[in-house]
Amino acid sequence: MTEPGGKGRRRAGRGRKPQGGGRAGRNLPAAIAVGVSLGLVVLASLLIEPMALLAVLVVASGIGAWEMTRALAGTGARPPLIPLVAGSVVMTALAWYEGADALFLGLLATIGAASLWRLADGVAAVRRDFTPSVLIAVYVPFLLSFAAMLVQMDDGPLRVICTLVAVVLSDTGGYAAGVFLGKHPMAPKISPKKSWEGFAGSVTAAAIGSAALLFFLLEVPVHWGLLFGALMSVVAVLGDLAESMLKRDLGVKDMSNLLPGHGGLMDRLDSIVFAVPTAYLLFSIIAPS
Repeated sequence: MTEPGGKGRRRAGRGRKPQGGGRAGRNLPAAIAVGVSLGLVVLASLLIEPMALLAVLVVASGIGAWEMTRALAGTGARPPLIPLVAGSVVMTALAWYEGADALFLGLLATIGAASLWRLADGVAAVRRDFTPSVLIAVYVPFLLSFAAMLVQMDDGPLRVICTLVAVVLSDTGGYAAGVFLGKHPMAPKISPKKSWEGFAGSVTAAAIGSAALLFFLLEVPVHWGLLFGALMSVVAVLGDLAESMLKRDLGVKDMSNLLPGHGGLMDRLDSIVFAVPTAYLLFSIIAPS
């Protein structure tokens, strides 16, 4: 249900003409090509060599930390990039090899390293940049690292695929229902294009699709699959809205211009960062390893 937000007043879009005929100035062919390419990279890493997912997560976390650092710089904050990127690598590796307790320790170590890095510029710099550093460390590598723990469960690659498909179904169902049925704005001050009809389409598509997918791939009972898909949709929408609110507060349209037709990588991961830890918790309950 990810939809381009904003009304052209954001800094990243200033002086930039629309790139194509897509909605809100998006280059739709480029967006589809990039989205499919990213999906194929993840799918190949899961089906050919799951260990490759570790590299994908490390790269994604590092790029996400860079984009967030860049965006927050517009507020006058200076969260230190090097310890945050290094912490992304450490957290992902700890989650992959050691699990949740080690991941939490990695988060604390990353925040501590970022604070010590800023201490070189004085206590005032630490106070100014502490909250932005915590935001980046939690929002990007910490949440994404749950994918590393998810893939380590029994049938882990299939669980990751089910999670990503649920998010895609939520996005697709929400977009279709919003375009054809959308009349009642859901959060007009945060994301004007989202509607309650679109939200209903997101939940319905994700719930039905996940029920079928989990039943055939993981032998999860249909009622649990419906619940899984519905909750995946809810957290995916919340993740999308959270990033839209963050970008509005920062005054940017996109987190970066890295991906043609999409903006930044975090503009594609906004739904996933909340969905992955939720999927890990849900699978621990409905299909424990």
